[in-house]
Amino acid sequence: MIVRDIKQIIGTPKEVFAKEGQWISRRMLLKDDKMGFSFHETIIKANTKTHIHYKNHLEAVYCVEGNGKIEDLKTGKVYEIYNGAMYALNNHDEHNLYGGSEDMRLICVFNPPIKGTENHDENGVYPLED
Repeated sequence: MIVRDIKQIIGTPKEVFAKEGQWISRRMLLKDDKMGFSFHETIIKANTKTHIHYKNHLEAVYCVEGNGKIEDLKTGKVYEIYNGAMYALNNHDEHNLYGGSEDMRLICVFNPPIKGTENHDENGVYPLED
């Protein structure tokens, strides 16, 4: 059994910051935990924009606090994100994620799981780890 408190993650290498400061990802379950997925709490800073294109991962995201928007770059459609909204990037969907008027707290699941130190490259991609 694995039991963790977010306080055990904050201030450790499992708390990863966006290169440009628009998000914080607190990685609670990782590849080494051998669960078949990784599990994160992510804070999207208010009034920010992040380009993301997970070519190597699928992700499901549930908003538990705050607000923002997600823009599907293939269709141009924009969806409101708010407490209680979920979105899933089931087709490796390239998108922009916008922080709204307040910070947004998201619970995220990645498949395959990430190792833990990943940050977006110049194309918004996490590398695929062996």
